[in-house]
Amino acid sequence: MTRIGVAIDAPQYAGMSSLLTYESEQPLVPGTLARVPLGRREVTGLVWDADFAAIDAAAAGTPPMTLRPVIEAISALPPLPADWRALVEFTARYYQRSLGEVALAVLPPELRKLDDTAIAKRVKKKRDHLLPEAVGASAQRPELTAEQAAAMDTLAAWAAEPAPPPTLLFGVTGSGKTEVYLRLAEQALAAGKQALILVPEINLTPQLEQRFAARFPGRRLVSLHSALTPAQRLQHWLSAHLGEADLVLGTRLAIFASLPRLGLVVVDEEHDPSYKQQDGARYSARDLAVYRGHLARVPVLLGSATPSLETWSHAQTGRYRQVTLSERVGQGALPTVRLLDMATVPRAAPRAPPQALAPQLVAAIQARVARGEQSLLFLNRRGFAPVLHCPACTWKSGCPHCSAWRVFHKGERILRCHHCGTQEPVPRACPDCGNLDIEPMGRGTERLEEQVAELLPGARVLRIDADTTRAKGTLEAQLAAVHEGVVDVLVGTQMVTKGHDFRRVTLVAAVNPDSALFAADFRAPERLFALLMQAGGRAGRDAGIAGGSEMWVQTYNPGHALFEALKKHDFAAFATTQLAERESAGLPPYSHLALLRAEARTEDVAEAFLRAARDLARTYPEAADVMFYAPVPPSVAKVAGFERRQMLVECASRATLQRLLALFTPELPALKNAHRGIVRWAIDVDPLGI
Repeated sequence: MTRIGVAIDAPQYAGMSSLLTYESEQPLVPGTLARVPLGRREVTGLVWDADFAAIDAAAAGTPPMTLRPVIEAISALPPLPADWRALVEFTARYYQRSLGEVALAVLPPELRKLDDTAIAKRVKKKRDHLLPEAVGASAQRPELTAEQAAAMDTLAAWAAEPAPPPTLLFGVTGSGKTEVYLRLAEQALAAGKQALILVPEINLTPQLEQRFAARFPGRRLVSLHSALTPAQRLQHWLSAHLGEADLVLGTRLAIFASLPRLGLVVVDEEHDPSYKQQDGARYSARDLAVYRGHLARVPVLLGSATPSLETWSHAQTGRYRQVTLSERVGQGALPTVRLLDMATVPRAAPRAPPQALAPQLVAAIQARVARGEQSLLFLNRRGFAPVLHCPACTWKSGCPHCSAWRVFHKGERILRCHHCGTQEPVPRACPDCGNLDIEPMGRGTERLEEQVAELLPGARVLRIDADTTRAKGTLEAQLAAVHEGVVDVLVGTQMVTKGHDFRRVTLVAAVNPDSALFAADFRAPERLFALLMQAGGRAGRDAGIAGGSEMWVQTYNPGHALFEALKKHDFAAFATTQLAERESAGLPPYSHLALLRAEARTEDVAEAFLRAARDLARTYPEAADVMFYAPVPPSVAKVAGFERRQMLVECASRATLQRLLALFTPELPALKNAHRGIVRWAIDVDPLGI
C-alpha cells in the first residue's frame, strides 16, 4: 500500500487544509479523479501533490492513524495536468478558500456521479454535439486596416517571446478587436495549440461562436457557460481536456477549462464586472487569465474600449504592454454626444414626474425612424416601475424579507423582489388604507417600452432585457430581428450595450444614468463611464449611412466631469483623473482590499462576529500595517430574512494582506460557532462592489 493525498470538497479554508491522506494499492498520478470514503459517505476527490515529509513532521508525537483505502481510481480519465493544478492552488490560496472546494467546484458536476466504466464510455463516445463540425471553405478573411496590421505584427512578435507578457488591446468600439482575436487564434491553431476566448456574459457567446465557426470550419469549437445542461457541460469539458477541441469559448467559468495544448488566452471586454464570481470562491477570471498565461507561458490578450483602471494602470506603468486601435473599421465615426439638461425640460404639471423622453430626443428618434434607421434606448432597470406606492398613505411595495422594494411587472401583474425572488399578484387596493388608486413610481424598461410606443405611433418597438429573454432561443431571435431591420426602436438594459454589431443603429440614448454619479462605491463612476461608452459604441458602426450618429444623455448634471470626458470619447483623460483621485485617497490600484461579509438573523449578531474577527486578526503582527474599517451594512442590508454586514480590510501591501488573511481566516469557522446565529460568512479578496 502507498500513501496518497486527495483534495476533497471540505468546509475548511485556505491553502491545503482539505488535503486528506488515504492508502492505495498502487501509486496514483496527481490529477487523477478518485472515489474515497469520508465518514459514512463516499465522495469524489482529486489525487494531489502531497508533501508527506511535512505531514509526518506535523504529526510527530501523535498516535499513528489508520488510513482508509481509496475506493476507486478513475483511470479512464487522463489526469488533470500540473499547470491546471497550479492554477487551482493559486486560486484557493489567494481567494482564501479550501483547495478541494475550488478543485471540485470548477469541474463538471457530472464527473462526481460517474464511475470509471461510465467515464470510459463518455471518453470513447463520438461527440456529435461539437461545434462546428462544418466542412467547406472558411469565411473570407477581411483585409486588415493599417492599424490592425501593425497591431498583429507587434502581437506576433511578443507572442514569440519565451514568456509573453500580458497585453492590453485598447481599441475604440468598432475598431475590429474581434478580427485581431480571430487572427491570433488562427496563428495558435496553426502551431497545433488551443485557444481560450473569454466573454463576460452568456448572451455574447452565440454570436462569437458563429464568427469563429465561420472562420474555422472543420475545427472543433466548444462553449463553456452556466446555460449548458450538465451533460453538455461534461461533454464540452471532456473535449477540451482530451485536447480534441481547438477553440474554447466561454464565460468566467471557462478559465478553469483543462487545456493540454493551450497557446492563447483572450479576455474580451476585460473591464466587465461579470468576470468576478460573486459567491463561493470569489475569483476574478480576468486576473486568473493573466496568472494562467504566466504559468503556461502563453500570450494573454485583454481587450476593451474602456479598460478597468487596474489594467490601464498596469499598462501605463509597463507591467502590461499595450496595443492601441484608435480608428473604426470602414471609416465609421464615433457618435456625437449630446447632453440634455433635464432640469430645463418642462413637465406636464408642476408636480408631475419628468417625461420619459425629452421632446428634442423624441424628434430626433422620429427623424431616424423616417429614414429607416434604428435607435437604441438604454435604461439599466427592468420591470415596469421600481416600486408601487399609495398616494393616500405611506404604503410602498416593500419586500417582507429584504430591505428593498418589490418591482412592479405590469405584463405579468406581479410584484417581484429581484433579490430573494419573492413575488405576489399586484393588490387591487392599498393593503394599508384600501385606496384603489395605487400608482407606479419611477421607470423600468417595461414602462419605457410602453411610453415609447405612445410617443412614436407606428414605430416598431422591441424590448430586450432579462424578462423578455427567459425562454431558450428568445434572445437570438430578438437580436436577429434587430439585425434584419424589422425593429425601429430597441429598448433594453446593459445586456444590449456590449459587443453587439448593430449596423443600422444611428442613435443611442441613455435615459436615466444619474443614479450612479454619486454612489458611495468608489468604482461607480468607472462602471458608469464604461457602460455609457459601450452603449454609445453601438451607434455609427456603418459608415455607409449618411447623416452621422448621435448619443443623447438625459441628465440633471450636464456639467459633471464624467460627461465632459464622454463628449470627447476620451477614456485616457477620464482614467487619468480617476487614478489621481484614487491615489490621493489610497484606493486600488494604490492599495489592496478584502471584504469580510457576515449574515445573521439580527444585525447585532452579524456585527459582533465581524468585530470578533477584527480583534482576532489584530493579534497577528501583520495587522500593524492593515486598516480595519467598522462593520457597516451594504446598500441592501437585508436579503431573504438575513441581516447583512461587511467589514473592509485595507493594506498598501498585497503580500502583507495575503499573509494576514491566511493566518486568521482558518480560525473563523470556530469563531462562527462561538457566535450562535451566524449562518454565513465569506471573504471577498479584491472586491468590486463595496
